[in-house]
Amino acid sequence: METRINIHSIEPKAYEAMLGLEKYLSSSVLDKKLIELIKIRASQINACAYCIDMHTKDALKYGESPRRIFAVSAWWESPLFDEKERIAMKMTEEITLIAKNGLT
Repeated sequence: METRINIHSIEPKAYEAMLGLEKYLSSSVLDKKLIELIKIRASQINACAYCIDMHTKDALKYGESPRRIFAVSAWWESPLFDEKERIAMKMTEEITLIAKNGLT
């Protein structure tokens, strides 16, 4: 794996903003498993093996099933996700690719 950019040293304000978002998410009403599924999907789109590994471990720690984690890459055809999760996955894809396609 290539050496990753250390955002904390290069852009400390951006890093602090990301930590602020993480803090907010940890106190939100969103289920921790769903938050990790969202992060896994965004990491898949961004092709970040480091992040996929990290968020998969966290999802398992919060009790997500391996079967659902494996299905994230094809969530739209999987019967394992409910309507709320499907909406979250669709939003994740649109937001992650916003520069390419905009939002619907």
